[in-house]
Amino acid sequence: LASSISFPFSIGHRHQQTTAKRVEEVEFDGPCMKTEVPGPRSKILAQQLESIQSVVQVNFFCDYEESKGNYLVDVDGNRMLDVYTQIASIPIGYNHPALTKVMTDPKNMGTFVNRPALGMMPPEQFSEKLVNGLMAVAPKGFSRVQTMACGSCSNENAYKAIFIWYRVRAGVLSFFFQVPGCPDLTLLSFMGGFHGRTLGCLATTHTKAIQKLDVPSFDWPIASFPQLRYPLDQFERENAREEARCLEEAEDLIVKWNQKGRHVAGVVIEPIQAEGGDNHASFDFYTKLRGITKKHGCAFLVDEVQTGGGSTGKFWAHEHWGLDDPADIVSFSKKMLTGGYYQKDSFQPDKPFRIFNTWLGDHTKNLLLTEVIKVIKTENLLDQAKRSGKVMLEGLYDLQDKYPHLLSKARGIGTFCAIDVKDEDTRNLLLLKARNKGKTLSIMNTIYDVVFFLSGSDQLWCSRNTMLIFSWISLMTQSLSSSSLHRNPMWPCSNRPIL
Repeated sequence: LASSISFPFSIGHRHQQTTAKRVEEVEFDGPCMKTEVPGPRSKILAQQLESIQSVVQVNFFCDYEESKGNYLVDVDGNRMLDVYTQIASIPIGYNHPALTKVMTDPKNMGTFVNRPALGMMPPEQFSEKLVNGLMAVAPKGFSRVQTMACGSCSNENAYKAIFIWYRVRAGVLSFFFQVPGCPDLTLLSFMGGFHGRTLGCLATTHTKAIQKLDVPSFDWPIASFPQLRYPLDQFERENAREEARCLEEAEDLIVKWNQKGRHVAGVVIEPIQAEGGDNHASFDFYTKLRGITKKHGCAFLVDEVQTGGGSTGKFWAHEHWGLDDPADIVSFSKKMLTGGYYQKDSFQPDKPFRIFNTWLGDHTKNLLLTEVIKVIKTENLLDQAKRSGKVMLEGLYDLQDKYPHLLSKARGIGTFCAIDVKDEDTRNLLLLKARNKGKTLSIMNTIYDVVFFLSGSDQLWCSRNTMLIFSWISLMTQSLSSSSLHRNPMWPCSNRPIL
């Protein structure tokens, strides 16, 4: 199945390869597989690295200088269409000319050579770059942003900001880590959610046991996340009852934990549960959940680390909800190149060093993000994500219709799409057969029992029995009027059995 699916996407930009003599336009015309993956060179490098650190999760080594646009090249010369995108963290492809121009501009040399402690000695252009970068795409209602390094530390510090906000009226400091200075406050999270791997974030992460094994955790409330039935239009009543049940449970937990003195200071949720299996809920669910947080005085943190940056067809996935006041804090990272969170004024601590670390992010990423935003706007990439996602999802619908005994629950917003496989054994058999295709397909297994694969035509990441497709904002559909695309471009090229 995997090796025979043809995705109708082309590179969203042309790469300009700059030399001292000339500028040459280069665009890969498709994948090119030379060895199995990992290839011999990757295996040698893995052996070398193993003497220094764990390589259990290493899939293969990459040649990032040769990678261009939507295509990732490994050290064995295999060229693969990449919609895994470094765990959904690259917005506009490899070696985009707009970004290489920033890197090679002599006036930016000082920025890249020197890494300042942004909280104490920021560079002269810091405010300007924040205004032109992060604040230029700030969610509705937010005028403040706090930069961080990654998704986990963004959420971890957002949690701290929520606790500080909740307790600011008490005015009690703690030097002995006891109440009242260190209150026994909690955060409510949802089953299937993933918010990071630091201690606080792990307490709100509920996906795979291996992530939490042997690590102490906080005893905080956990609510059920809706498990919707598909197709959605055939199960409207059942799904409405399921969402009502989860909302009732969430509110009941807030009330009970408040009554026993362990107040719920905030609620954290993803617009789409990505690592948890690409779980969706209706916009109405999020609207009502926001109402519950306001009713009980809880902060509402929307974790857009995975969904932010445009892949859903809007810059922020929560914008699909259509709310005037959708959140109190919105965290981000990955495709935003830098981590951090937007916050309302009341969540900014009034004393120094309460939200702090050495670097508070990386100013060089602000330079790059400014250019990424320019590309997104000038090339109208949000609309492109909508168009590409529509083609992708229609193709997934057709695939599950053609193979109902294997595939189900096709779903997605924009290019943030997924489809379920029958069961784990079937998934593994499918992947094994795909790997045996040789040059056209390669398979990598991760430490977490999550499997994704790259091929001559696609790359999918499987969470449990779900295959997730993470794509560039710049992924582009070709003209569907082409003679080679008269059939649905997501369908296999032949009618041979796939298992």
